[in-house]
Amino acid sequence: MADLVAQLADAELAAFVAASRAATGPSARELGPLAVRRAQRRRVQAGPTGPEPAVVEQLNTPVGVPVRLYRPGRRPRPLVVFAHGGMWTIGDLDSHDRACRRLCVEADVAVLAVDFRRAPEHPWPAAVDDVVEVLRWAFAHADDLAVADGRISVAGDSAGGNLAALACLRLRADGGPLPTAQILVYPNTDLTLSLPSVTEKAVGWGISVDDIAWGAELWVPEPGRRADPAVSPLHAPDLGGLPPALVVTAEHDPLRDEGEAYAARLAAAGVPVRHRREPGLLHGFLTLDAVSPAAARAGQRIFADIAELVGGDHR
Repeated sequence: MADLVAQLADAELAAFVAASRAATGPSARELGPLAVRRAQRRRVQAGPTGPEPAVVEQLNTPVGVPVRLYRPGRRPRPLVVFAHGGMWTIGDLDSHDRACRRLCVEADVAVLAVDFRRAPEHPWPAAVDDVVEVLRWAFAHADDLAVADGRISVAGDSAGGNLAALACLRLRADGGPLPTAQILVYPNTDLTLSLPSVTEKAVGWGISVDDIAWGAELWVPEPGRRADPAVSPLHAPDLGGLPPALVVTAEHDPLRDEGEAYAARLAAAGVPVRHRREPGLLHGFLTLDAVSPAAARAGQRIFADIAELVGGDHR
């Protein structure tokens, strides 16, 4: 335990990791998506509720994708379209409700959370299609959504970060309006899972590489397609002309290197990039704020970055 305390950002996070290492039971692969979703739902229901924005509204968009709108008030605000994490197979509007509430209140932005279709019932490209369609709908209805100066950004954590990045690439290719910014929090950018941190942090740090691989296999069943740029944005040949990016990675995350490689490639392509590696933190820290004060502070830093990025001169 002393070794974990030295490596991790606080004692609470060390206790969380120690408990997960000591836990026994079937893996996500053995349980299957329905059982893993049920377990996640129980954890979320037992956890604390986030802060209360002025407006929380469930919407059914004309494009057929359910969304949840959070607003800090009635006056116009920048809008952040948010795609949740969960290995493309789990997670929903409720799993990231607390994170979206915090983002709304702490960054003083409106948040539109996307209930995209999940694998294995809906493999790639369904989730990407849903995020892109919600972004297009938001651009077309910016006045109805009280978006300040048309400033619509896209954000996501983990698999949601993958979807946010892919949505930007799709919108660029289609010549449509681009988001003001892309906010990628410990994103999946390479479904081949071939970079060094995948081996270095494979087990024992809250999420296992096998869990990530399981989700990737359900979302993209064809192994040869996982290097396709339409699936793995790190493999895109050209990243020029994409929106300014905030990329946040975590020291003890199997996906650390692919997130950092994507940030470096964006910068090399001339995209304004702000990258930060959070020391002593794990994959998923955005939803561990009730567990770890250090994770909560890292979330606050992200929300402050977002407030600055979407309110700044990045048109």
